[in-house]
Amino acid sequence: MGDYGHDLEFGVFVEPAAPSADQVVALSVLAEEAGYDLVTFNDHPYSPRLLDASTLMSFVAARTARVRLAANVASLPLRPPAVLAQAVASLDILSHGRAELGIGAGMAWDAIEAMGGRRLDPGTSVEALEEGIHVIRELWNAGERGGVWFDGKHYRLAGALPGPAQVHDISIWVGAYKPRMLRLVGRLADGWWPTIAGLKPGDLAAGNTVIDAAATRAGREPHAIRRLLNLGAVDAPARETAAELARLALEDGIGTFIVTVNDPRPMADFASEVAPRVREAVAQARLREPGVPPAKVEAAAVGSGAPVSAAPGETEDERLGVRPTPDEAIRLSDRAPWDDSTRPRRDRSGPEVNYTDQGRRASKQLIEVHDLLRGELSDLRGILRQVRDETMRAGDARAALNEMALRQND
Repeated sequence: MGDYGHDLEFGVFVEPAAPSADQVVALSVLAEEAGYDLVTFNDHPYSPRLLDASTLMSFVAARTARVRLAANVASLPLRPPAVLAQAVASLDILSHGRAELGIGAGMAWDAIEAMGGRRLDPGTSVEALEEGIHVIRELWNAGERGGVWFDGKHYRLAGALPGPAQVHDISIWVGAYKPRMLRLVGRLADGWWPTIAGLKPGDLAAGNTVIDAAATRAGREPHAIRRLLNLGAVDAPARETAAELARLALEDGIGTFIVTVNDPRPMADFASEVAPRVREAVAQARLREPGVPPAKVEAAAVGSGAPVSAAPGETEDERLGVRPTPDEAIRLSDRAPWDDSTRPRRDRSGPEVNYTDQGRRASKQLIEVHDLLRGELSDLRGILRQVRDETMRAGDARAALNEMALRQND
């Protein structure tokens, strides 16, 4: 229990209300621009006022370039696991590796039953979720030859072909509160994803204990299971909020914080005033001498603009808090547009060089710009390829190019 050492991530929850669809998409795009790592939407197919989560995520994926997307969380009783597996893998391909799977055993059983879903008691719903996760993982194993067979009590596969092959290893994050669900998280899931409003004091620590024990019994490393937390709307002062979130990270191992947003200004304020303070406070606590309780984060540390000293063995990228985009090795010609040997270079800095939070944000923004330009170039190539192959008319190509220009001006 305690600090699991996860890199901190921050995400938003946007309610996909149908009457304000344009605002939902705009908030999602702004979340990426503000520096969030994850955008999430609830999945309530039985609510006629909400947009379908899968369709919405595909649309948002086309308007963004970096931020990851997930349902918060998918309702398995109305999402057959074999179809859900294909949908999430398809989104991962279309978004170039930005899809994750949040999933739950089900709620609002009257509404589920009204749409033709099966009403399950609590124990049976957990059993069905466990089978569903097995089905999903089997169908994501696209490297296997031949069909997949699974004969469960609730779900079956009779020679289904796995695939399509996702771009990255998609995480499965489970919304859970009760001991049986928590044990399932420890055995099978990549993350635990509760909502703070559904927890009582001490529930995070107790839940971690159950998950860690189940993971250990299953031969898994407890720290490999990410701990996510839905915060709801946050309106407390930035310093107080940052101190509390740092405590949750260090005492209860939370690695991903999700804040509910419905207005651009609070969303931007949280990203610029709270998230950097949390990252800095947690980084400083982790660098303290052994024996000093990391959870005792002084208020002075939260919000400090001082450089964070390098940890032993930390790389420059880790100190900067960035993940350089790997070279996709796509070469359209043998002729290079420039002589790579003439490009200016510098040696990587050693551990004696420290970076302020402002420097880390600037580095992250440079990578985001690079990724955005790469995505635009990929889109342009796709349009030209379709025109060349005569699968897109010239008028449609012009419309697609105009849409690209509008996105750049947004």
